[in-house]
Amino acid sequence: MNTPNNKVDNPIQHQVYLSLPDGLYSEVPPVRVEQPSLLALNHDLLAHYGLSPEWFESADGIHFLTGNHDYASQHPIAMGYAGHQFGHYSPQLGDGRAHMLGQLKTGDGQFIDVQLKGSGRTPYSRGGDGRATLGAVIREYLISEAMAGLKIPTTRTLAMMSTGDSVMRDYQMVPGAIQVRTATSHIRVGSFQYAYAKLGKSGVQALADFLITQHYPDVDVDGRDSCDNENKYVALFEAICVRQANLIAQWMLVGFIHGVMNTDNMSLVGESIDFGPCAFMDEFKANKVFSSIDRESRYAWDQQANIGYWNLQRLAETFLPLFDDKFDEDSDNAIEMAQAPLSAYITVFQQAFQDGLKQKLGVTASTQDADDFINEALPTVAAESMDFTQFFDALTRVAQGDEDDTPLLSLFSNQEKGEQWIARWHSLRDSSSESVKAMRAANPALIARNHQVEQAIEDAMERDDFALFNRLSQALKNPYSVSDDNRDLQAAPMPEQRVLRTFCGT
Repeated sequence: MNTPNNKVDNPIQHQVYLSLPDGLYSEVPPVRVEQPSLLALNHDLLAHYGLSPEWFESADGIHFLTGNHDYASQHPIAMGYAGHQFGHYSPQLGDGRAHMLGQLKTGDGQFIDVQLKGSGRTPYSRGGDGRATLGAVIREYLISEAMAGLKIPTTRTLAMMSTGDSVMRDYQMVPGAIQVRTATSHIRVGSFQYAYAKLGKSGVQALADFLITQHYPDVDVDGRDSCDNENKYVALFEAICVRQANLIAQWMLVGFIHGVMNTDNMSLVGESIDFGPCAFMDEFKANKVFSSIDRESRYAWDQQANIGYWNLQRLAETFLPLFDDKFDEDSDNAIEMAQAPLSAYITVFQQAFQDGLKQKLGVTASTQDADDFINEALPTVAAESMDFTQFFDALTRVAQGDEDDTPLLSLFSNQEKGEQWIARWHSLRDSSSESVKAMRAANPALIARNHQVEQAIEDAMERDDFALFNRLSQALKNPYSVSDDNRDLQAAPMPEQRVLRTFCGT
């Protein structure tokens, strides 16, 4: 944690993306709003960055973060990108309602992207109004805080701003808002697809070199001592594959379903990005889908690893000319060079997911019986229609000695089967303090439950009541420890509270 400084100057003075070829972005300022105000400021995130909240709470800060500023010296941009959306290629997408203000410098000298979402039309808006609803911003805020609390790499919400205006959605006027989002980078798979289509090899190379310089310096060391590949672009691709594999394994191990894993929504620095119709599952079903627009279950919980691989194949297609200078004459060698990183993705994901499942169960033995038990665990949870988070939390509380088997057994609809399963688990689990501690680190007691997030959105939008939003945003920062006054947030939804479909809500 960095120590906040006392300066009140605007900390967003840098625009690193201007070093990219002009065709990959458009300089465009945010659109002014009439009555800007600050709804929520993420003080913990500011403290992490080593920054004082004073400027962000000032009139200057509020105007800067809502479009009411002369940005001539800041050079805000909208980034261009393409993307496969549900498998169908769209050659030009881009930031249709977002403006990259630049990078803030943290207390330890790092530069972090600051982007506004819902800040007005851009050259990539494609007929949209460029605005966001308050509900969409609340969802992004709560889900990103939940991910950060779970120690999963993620974009963050620095602030939630009111525009004072209303936007039309589903034939009704609803409150508008702007999300102030921070990220290590906003470069996506779709960024390379766009560069390839617009500028060819030179555009892809410029973007790859930028990514290496800014975020993957270890793949470009003289003599290649720090990586296995002589070609730095192959090394970059492999590093991206590894990060993506680990990220998706982390998602799945907490029951998270992104919902829209289009190539334009996949960050290349291994961070979770674009929380639209995403959700944490309640009762476990491997083929669970929430997204209202995922009509063919393309992005179901159990398909996410496969889609990650598919997306990386699309990225590889843009990298091939960098892998082999003779690609235009014969593509076979370049395609072969892409196979090892893609294979690494499979290996890393499978290992990360299996290791994570073992950690969640507290079973560390390497025996056939232990392996069979681990592999049968999730099918058992599914067959019993158990709540994913409650099951693993109950398991952890038994391992910690906080309670006996009774609450855990109550989760089983078939008591005899439950008794047999629990007895087998006790015979296999590692009771050491290290294993128990690892179980708790893998098994949150609290998640951003769909019905609670939806209730927080409804309260804020319909009654201007932010009490539940404030409770959730604080409680989700530490999901492994729940205070007595937040015990109700652990509850699974009642039948009438169940959320079956989630929406982008933009």
